Amino acid sequence: MKKIISVFSLLLVFCNLVAEDGNALVYKININSEINTTSRLYLQKGLKEAKTMNADAVLLHLNTYGGAVVDADSMRSAILYSPIPVSVFIDNNAASAGALIAIACKNIYMREGANIGAATVVSGQTGEAMPDKYQSYMRSIIRSTAEAHGKKTEIIDGDTIEKWIRDPQIAEAMVDERIFVPNVIDSGKVLTLTANEAVKLGFCEGIAETESEVIQKMGYTNYTTAEFRPSFADTLKGFLMNPAFQAVLIMIIVAGIYFELQTPGIGFPTLAAVIAAVLYFTPLYIDGLVQNWEIVIFIIGIGLLLVEIFVIPGFGITGVSGIICIAAGLIFALLDNDLFTFREVRTPNISRSILTVVSGMFLGFALILWLSSRIGEKGMFRKIALTADLENAASEDPAGHLLAGKTGRAATVLRPAGKVVIDNELYDAVSNFGYIESGAEVRVVKFENMQIYVEKI
Repeated sequence: MKKIISVFSLLLVFCNLVAEDGNALVYKININSEINTTSRLYLQKGLKEAKTMNADAVLLHLNTYGGAVVDADSMRSAILYSPIPVSVFIDNNAASAGALIAIACKNIYMREGANIGAATVVSGQTGEAMPDKYQSYMRSIIRSTAEAHGKKTEIIDGDTIEKWIRDPQIAEAMVDERIFVPNVIDSGKVLTLTANEAVKLGFCEGIAETESEVIQKMGYTNYTTAEFRPSFADTLKGFLMNPAFQAVLIMIIVAGIYFELQTPGIGFPTLAAVIAAVLYFTPLYIDGLVQNWEIVIFIIGIGLLLVEIFVIPGFGITGVSGIICIAAGLIFALLDNDLFTFREVRTPNISRSILTVVSGMFLGFALILWLSSRIGEKGMFRKIALTADLENAASEDPAGHLLAGKTGRAATVLRPAGKVVIDNELYDAVSNFGYIESGAEVRVVKFENMQIYVEKI
């Protein structure tokens, strides 16, 4: 009877194993482009969908020459802390940021002829190696990524030896040419491994030519697959969260606010600034980066700027505070923080956020200077013509009393510069004191350095 029960139990266990193997779900994610915001979003959403579908394993099909270190760091963190084991199939290339992502995976499989390594941080514009502070950070994260896989115990000649599953020194040699690894790489060269070299050094579990072959090497003989297919919304979100495009949005926000303050009413500049702000904050809010207090700080900054311009003459602490709040709201929105806790925020994320916002503001000021000479009835040519007319008037009447003392009305808001109408002629003018609303009666108090100065009557 006991033998029958034992046989029955073994059959039951075998059936369960077959059932489990037959129900195995392998979720595939393809990253076959530059490592950037879009690829980061693809991976994060793919891992989330794999978890929702209760997948048994995730297979990352990778072929990349690298990309942004900040995005690669986020991707490697998502892989390391994924509750579902992630394996990678390197289809030809896992260079630079791609090497970091691959090393984070539990298992690495490579196509014959594929390569992994060359993870030195370089400038995206010149291709030259960045200063050592950038290399230091990359060395640290690629070393800690290798260490995260832990050690294995081997018995050699009767001695128990612990060895790294992924040797951190070899990983670091992919970044720093000064690292010397005996029988692996000489100093003065950045390490890049072929598939066979990677297998020998423990940076590759096997060589395969197809995804199905990789899945079999992962231990699944009967399985089903599901694949992440990005939607148009995913691609659009990745585009909107690209740092270069975010800088353009900030440029539009800054220029829109300025030009709206220079013209009466609410018009196109306000519409452009509002749309740019919505495009800037919305994808970040959906992604969970933006919190309500960051948006509130941004709105408070705009409010302080409006108070400074419309209520308080001149430009002082209120205006400066407004600019600081606007910049702070834009910067904090790019950082993944919990209220005012920034312990988990990495230095490259902070640097990229500040650089993005500062670049956008700089572009905004440049756009203001460029458009200021071209907006108007004839743009920059009208200003030239007006200057010529005033010069003629001054030459005909050295005393300059042709305009001094005359009255007219403000054609636009003067904050302090704007336009006035005198004797049915439109002139550029500057308020001699304070803010003058559109339509107010004004008097020319002086004509100095080819500039009309007016006061409200």
